[in-house]
Amino acid sequence: MSENNRGDGNRSARERLQQQREREKAREKKRRVLIVSAAVVGVLGLAAVVGVIAAGSDKDSGSDKAGPVVAPSGATEEDAKPAIPTGKSDAPSTLAVWEDFRCPACAQFENAFRDTIHELEATGALKAEYHLATLIDGNMGGSGSLRAANAAACAQDAGKFTAYHDTLYMNQPPETDDTFGDNAELIELAAKVPGLDTPAFRSCVNDGTHDSWVVKSNEAFQNGGFRGTPSVLLNGESIFPQKGNEQISPENLKKWVAEANKGKQPGTASPAAPASPSAG
Repeated sequence: MSENNRGDGNRSARERLQQQREREKAREKKRRVLIVSAAVVGVLGLAAVVGVIAAGSDKDSGSDKAGPVVAPSGATEEDAKPAIPTGKSDAPSTLAVWEDFRCPACAQFENAFRDTIHELEATGALKAEYHLATLIDGNMGGSGSLRAANAAACAQDAGKFTAYHDTLYMNQPPETDDTFGDNAELIELAAKVPGLDTPAFRSCVNDGTHDSWVVKSNEAFQNGGFRGTPSVLLNGESIFPQKGNEQISPENLKKWVAEANKGKQPGTASPAAPASPSAG
């Protein structure tokens, strides 16, 4: 082999090796980008992604439930959107939360923002409206979303909604586990809320007193154009997972409420006392 041929062969080998190294670097860079992107999604965006996927798979769970619509005590229905209100009724800002007790993204939101929401409610800066959906039942099968929502409505009748709502999210089973489909489990969790586990509450849970009301609430969710759960709106504007260019956080939620309430007086009116549920 001539020296020229040998030199050409060496250059070709070096070029192939260089090209291979560049391809490996490109693959590694792509892998790192994917890992970083996944980490960012995991911090906050995962909640929205999970909700979107779940909402797209809902099958109107519980729509075959019959019986009259029995609203829980103190429930509201502005614009045909059933809700359970919390906080001072004349608070200047309103936080609307659409959620599902089986939804892991909803538990992430609640566990991250529970204390902040309670603090803002206590100062009269904010009231909340909880809209209950059953999309995970349709997505994963089972009845835990419906059963838990009915039980939460029963807790509202007893004036214990907030405490029981928080208890359900703090004891949420894995999404694929329909533990909340068992009324006995829901009644057992009620024991964690002082004064809730009564014969009236048990009867309400076991009889599915508010099932049709929950179905109506879920229909409002399906017809509302929401991407998934949780869907969170402050004074009608979506703030989850972000508001404008700012991501939601406890600090930003406080800031957004303060901005919305500038020049307004805090609420002082206590929520209405529980009364006997009525058919609607």
